[in-house]
Amino acid sequence: MNDLCGVFGIYSKDKKDISKIIYYGLYALQHRGQVSAGIAINNNGYIDYHKDLGLANEVLTKEILNRLRGNIGIGHIRSGNTVETTTANAEPLVAGYKQGALALAYDGSLVNYSELREKMEDKGVIFQSSIDTEIVANLVARHHREDIEQAIIKAVNDIKGSYAFVIMTNDRLIGVRDPYGLKPLCIGKLENDYIISSETCALDTIGAEFIRDVEPGEMVVIIDGDIKSIRTKEVKNKNMCLFEIIYFARPDSKLDGESIYLLRREAGRNLAKECPAEGDIVISAPDSGTVAAIGYAEESKIPYDEGLIKNRYVGRTFIQPTQELREIGVRIKLNVLKENVEGKKVILVDDSIVRGTTMRRIVAMLKNAGAKKVHVRIAAPPVKYPCNLGMHTPKRENLIAGQKTNEEIREIIGADSLCYLSLEGLLESVGKNNSYCTGCFSGEYPINEDL
Repeated sequence: MNDLCGVFGIYSKDKKDISKIIYYGLYALQHRGQVSAGIAINNNGYIDYHKDLGLANEVLTKEILNRLRGNIGIGHIRSGNTVETTTANAEPLVAGYKQGALALAYDGSLVNYSELREKMEDKGVIFQSSIDTEIVANLVARHHREDIEQAIIKAVNDIKGSYAFVIMTNDRLIGVRDPYGLKPLCIGKLENDYIISSETCALDTIGAEFIRDVEPGEMVVIIDGDIKSIRTKEVKNKNMCLFEIIYFARPDSKLDGESIYLLRREAGRNLAKECPAEGDIVISAPDSGTVAAIGYAEESKIPYDEGLIKNRYVGRTFIQPTQELREIGVRIKLNVLKENVEGKKVILVDDSIVRGTTMRRIVAMLKNAGAKKVHVRIAAPPVKYPCNLGMHTPKRENLIAGQKTNEEIREIIGADSLCYLSLEGLLESVGKNNSYCTGCFSGEYPINEDL
């Protein structure tokens, strides 16, 4: 299994200091994971790399970036929700095999991972990690006879699940997206250099121009400074992970041409229509609930203000690997702005409630600071079903909405009222013409596997 990740790649005709560009790209994608980071660089056919546990700025020091020189490179950052937190599971994965060497950085999750791994182990394949990426690398090596591109096409036809990955060989950069478009991947250009990235915010950070999204079921190959497109699989009905829209992606990104900021604000507006509340102030659970809270305030005509101040140096509590770390993370992550909430009826807007840990703590903090009432409003439906395609939530028994009614959840988190945006309201917010995977809300997944 893989976790939520960010991938980034660059092909340059003449630059040799691209590791620093990759570093800033990964820095922009840091919201997609805080557990490990790494870079691999092609230097005249030799792949050099460095990866370790930690944030991009901790792992990729100035000395390491100065060492990693070449004209093709990829980078990766990972969260730590399902995969064991070890250096062996850090990426990019660099592998040598009969036809040469490659480096691979992967975002997504293979639903047939266990099946493929068992078959490989039965044939004597030895694994050094527990990540999907190693499965893909083994498949590419097995299928590679003369043409690396055909080997990748055969490899992706063996796998099932969500994926957006970049592969680097000694002469090319390759990006691949699954046929459902579950995971995001886009193409940019920095002068004459091509970029492949999980999100457009990384392109903005390095000053690159957005070219287009990689299409579902497409492989893009950049070689000799040119780019070409190859179809890897028959395109399915588009089903981008809806949690990318409401939580994972940065609000200043665009996914498949849609502004995340505008979609989240519209969800907040629809939430105000469906779930009105009597309040003196609208606040957000920062940062993921902020844009929806602004939309709620605009629609309800109740003023928006800050009620919670976030420690910017604490990672996302949802994607911490253990419950104990999540509990600690919540306690040091937020502090109440007492001056704004004391004696007031507060409407607290957030993007989701997954386990309930964070929300219970926030409501208690607000009431301890003197809030008269706390009305919780969620800009998405209840997360009732586990997902191994993009969201990487735990088993259903660990999802609070998978076990409890809305009223029971309200009591557990200590709110005076609780209301979720309906699935219809969320889909209307993001555009009915677009197709999204709603599995975590509806239990209906685009891939017919045991998820």
